Amino acid sequence: MVRTFPDLIASLLRRDAGRPLVTFYDDATGERVELSVTTWANWVAKTSSLLSEEFDLERGDALHLDLPTHWLSPVFAGAAWNLGLVLTPEPGDADLIVCGPDTLDAHHQAGRRILASALRPLGVRFAETLPEGVSDFGVEVWGQPDAFTPYDPPAPDDLALPGVTQQELVTPAATEIADLEDGGRLLTTVSPASPSGFTSFTVPLVRGGSAVWVRNADPELWESHAVTERVTARLV
Repeated sequence: MVRTFPDLIASLLRRDAGRPLVTFYDDATGERVELSVTTWANWVAKTSSLLSEEFDLERGDALHLDLPTHWLSPVFAGAAWNLGLVLTPEPGDADLIVCGPDTLDAHHQAGRRILASALRPLGVRFAETLPEGVSDFGVEVWGQPDAFTPYDPPAPDDLALPGVTQQELVTPAATEIADLEDGGRLLTTVSPASPSGFTSFTVPLVRGGSAVWVRNADPELWESHAVTERVTARLV
């Protein structure tokens, strides 16, 4: 029975590890990324290990995600919940900030502990030197293993989000995305790292479906994405 996020990852890998799970378009650059269940789970494992081993985060600690619509957003969210971290919307409450290049300076000036991603293709490092004390995800993640089991895994009643437990996270209500059926494919511009956008990730995930996230969406390409990716529901 699936009661926690690590349970959900294991279930997905058992059922259909090769199917597409995360698809990402950036219409401004032409980038397209697709992760199968296995590839996404590998990225989650590497990131879980990084957060645990290099940043000493453990069950019950708080992580703040400040990322745009991007394929790494469901990777970071998955890693946080795999460890039993709480994703907090308040950066001042977080034990670690994960951000992209656009908000790096603001978080650094606030004196926060930061893991930054350049959000470049293939998750590679920043081209420029980062401020002192800021860690580069594109440098740190590659030395981490492709498999990771939490030493102290989350319990069903541990918080995953403020007011949302691990068990509630992996059993969302049917009304959260009304048009998405079991096994469906969601097309959306909503950031899966935002408090209002987590369901664009969690609902398809637990219903055996998948999501297609579009950044810098071009209205002229929207219907083309829908047809190409065989989407069954939309969320904007």
